[in-house]
Amino acid sequence: MAATANPFQSILKTLQKPGGAGDFGSYFSLPALNDPRIDKLPYSIRILLESAIRNCDEFQVKKHDVEKIIDWENSAPKQVEIPFKPARVLLQDFTGVPAVVDLACMRDAMNKLGGDSNRINPLVPVDLVIDHSVQVDVARSENAVQANMELEFQRNKERFGFLKWGSTAFNNMLVVPPGSGIVHQVNLEYLGRVVFNTNGVLYPDSVVGTDSHTTMIDGLGVAGWGVGGIEAEAAMLGQPMSMVLPGVVGFKLLGKLRSGVTATDLVLTVTQMLRKHGVVGKFVEFYGEGMSELPLADRATIANMSPEYGATMGFFPVDHVTLQYLKLTGRSDETVSMIESYLRANKMFVDYNEPQVERVYSSYLELKLEDVEPCVSGPKRPHDRVPLKEMKVDWHACLNNKVGFKGFAIPTESQNKVAEFTFNGTKAHLRHGDVVIAAITSCTNTSNPYVMLGAALVAKKACDLGLEVKPWIKTSLAPGSGVVTKYLERSGLQKYLNQLGFHIVGYGCTTCIGNSGDINEAVASAITENDIVAAAVLSGNRNFEGRVHPLTRANYLASPPLVVAYALAGTVDIDFETEPIGITKDGERIFFKDIWPSSEEIASVVQSSVLPDMFRETYNAITKGNPMWNNLSVPTGTLYSWDPSSTYIHEPPYFKNMTMSPPGGHGVKNAYCLLNFGDSITTDHISPAGSIHKDSPAAKYLMERGVDRRDFNSYGSRRGNDEVMARGTFANIRIVNKLLNGEVGPKTIHIPSGEKLSVFDAAMKYKSEGHDMIILAGAEYGSGSSRDWAAKGPMLLGVKAVISKSFERIHRSNLVGMGIIPLCFKSGEDADSLGLTGRERYTIDLPNISEIRPGQDVTVVTDDGKKFVTTLRFDTEVELAYFSHGGILQYVIRNLINAKH
Repeated sequence: MAATANPFQSILKTLQKPGGAGDFGSYFSLPALNDPRIDKLPYSIRILLESAIRNCDEFQVKKHDVEKIIDWENSAPKQVEIPFKPARVLLQDFTGVPAVVDLACMRDAMNKLGGDSNRINPLVPVDLVIDHSVQVDVARSENAVQANMELEFQRNKERFGFLKWGSTAFNNMLVVPPGSGIVHQVNLEYLGRVVFNTNGVLYPDSVVGTDSHTTMIDGLGVAGWGVGGIEAEAAMLGQPMSMVLPGVVGFKLLGKLRSGVTATDLVLTVTQMLRKHGVVGKFVEFYGEGMSELPLADRATIANMSPEYGATMGFFPVDHVTLQYLKLTGRSDETVSMIESYLRANKMFVDYNEPQVERVYSSYLELKLEDVEPCVSGPKRPHDRVPLKEMKVDWHACLNNKVGFKGFAIPTESQNKVAEFTFNGTKAHLRHGDVVIAAITSCTNTSNPYVMLGAALVAKKACDLGLEVKPWIKTSLAPGSGVVTKYLERSGLQKYLNQLGFHIVGYGCTTCIGNSGDINEAVASAITENDIVAAAVLSGNRNFEGRVHPLTRANYLASPPLVVAYALAGTVDIDFETEPIGITKDGERIFFKDIWPSSEEIASVVQSSVLPDMFRETYNAITKGNPMWNNLSVPTGTLYSWDPSSTYIHEPPYFKNMTMSPPGGHGVKNAYCLLNFGDSITTDHISPAGSIHKDSPAAKYLMERGVDRRDFNSYGSRRGNDEVMARGTFANIRIVNKLLNGEVGPKTIHIPSGEKLSVFDAAMKYKSEGHDMIILAGAEYGSGSSRDWAAKGPMLLGVKAVISKSFERIHRSNLVGMGIIPLCFKSGEDADSLGLTGRERYTIDLPNISEIRPGQDVTVVTDDGKKFVTTLRFDTEVELAYFSHGGILQYVIRNLINAKH
């Protein structure tokens, strides 16, 4: 069936400029539908509705899809499927490199199959921000930024050159050079359009991004969320995203935060509340009179952590606070006027001066902002919130508890152990809970001037009182954009952060993603030789074990001011209310309250230091690049010349032997279990982004190709090379595989021989023997970052299916995109309750592809006579089509070749 003219052409209206001086353009008017159901719709659903109306062609988007969305109140509970076409796609370099590799690869495949390779081009704007490659190699130095940037370019020259090639080889692709900032802050301050005007048609900005924290833009009233890299590539190529019409949780905010309570305390509270409520696969929409007291930076902080509370979005509709922020960040008056006029005309603007129409939500939550108290989260999960006043008691409980999310099982007699070491010629010691990394980092907080300047005020008060940070604590400050540097300098407070060791180390994603760099060797030895549970405190959003640094088993998320406070204390084993944070040279005891600024103090500095010109200057310079970027020489041509000797960019085998005929679906016969997992296996466990361990299969591969250990770089930086990434799959040193009976590490048992091998070697052995593989897992399999290599890697290893209690949303979608079958145990059942050890062989019989239905029951049979029923987690008809084609990219290529012109 071919596309037809848009059936909603009759509601295309002209938007007049205020005062009647011409018009802004035309738009599809929701009020012109004259449907009373629209007034009750959540604002987030109205954005889906407008997109469906504008893109309706009775082919990719149909009229009955529009009706489903208008009837959201009745249709959402039925889990109906809708298509969604986002306005743009957002990438960062860790995901951008594999996306551009795949696009280049698709061009080659298109060529070989006789199609026009130039049809492989983004059809929507693609914004690619290079921000994930800043390793904190140099810290506590005035020259840290330049030194780290030079090392970054040395390590990543090939990747950067490849992305620079992509920016010229493909249409519609903007590449923001390294050293500019964190993708989500750049998106918030610069890239976010709020309303697009394309060829005279106005429509809301909406974005899908390959980083799960793309949701930060929801704080600006732009609908955005993270998707797998595979899904993003299809969206770039004009494919509608198939999604289940989500329920929307209405979250009412009342009152205002107490003085001294930060946005980070608020977001950690909201995260815990929403985790408890259960919001996976849903939108959360914030409303209520508390919104008028909530600065946009605080909204963005809450929206940012949507993945941690499990929602697809944490959405803040556009209101007067949004418009003020757009002006503050240097958007022109004309642009802001256009945004306000369009959103008011299309009933997408909230005006708190007018009576509010009661909107319908799927469920409701409420929070009085004055009830929020200072807190941290940890030691291993973002939603394990600990009120600050309970921290010391909680820490001791963690030392005692059995190993788990809240436990380290340290024997009582060892809990007061002191590890002696020498640091730069001075005697020093470490105890359990001592802080060895303190990082002001991450998109969650570095875009928020209130917490950044709050941290600087803590530093000033501490310096004025003569307090210092121990020299072996690795302190760092990584702003999300150059604007932060400008306002810290203008406020005169950066020097105090420097005095405590919080020098700026670079602009990008650092400690929070595992780019912590090494800690001092003497400190590292003291930790490992004495089995010390060392701590990291970071203003991040992820603290899963093994992510921040291999040697910090306890990792706490905290506001930037609290990061400074814990760095000064030197330990998390402290009660800030009763114990001093430090002692001056004169012996005076200084307490937490002595260095903590009031909200009024912070607001005053923000008012005088954060100015629109700072944003304009920073972003006027951003697209001009920097000398190192501008001097990169890149190949020309629309087809990429692959270098077979490259250890960074390698042509993956996805389209090898591809023909025009789809292979159809496949069952699984007599498969071995490669790994048997418990709950909460994250994408960090499946495909780590951090350092490459010297004894790993990936290290062996690199050394065989002459790469020196100091040049290994990280897994994240080598995502353009499938050979490295396949070897890095399940290579996290903290992974727990039940086949190993309690042993921790990236190994498994090759069942037929009983050999204990690295996961990669075991998988290759199974493959060479002609055996399929499956994975058994518990709840929340694939939680964490939206990492496409967590699906690509298992596929390259030969994994055909994953059977779990539940999947994280993006990861399940990625598995489908790579042709892996996701199955869920029935409620109340899991591998243990069914008596599965993982040493059985598994057969999964699927019906013929034309007979498979989304969500149907599928029986799994083992070779020792066990039989159990699972739910097939292909959730939509479109996902079944991807499976039939062997994956989403193969589906796109065949569709483009078959398309009639």
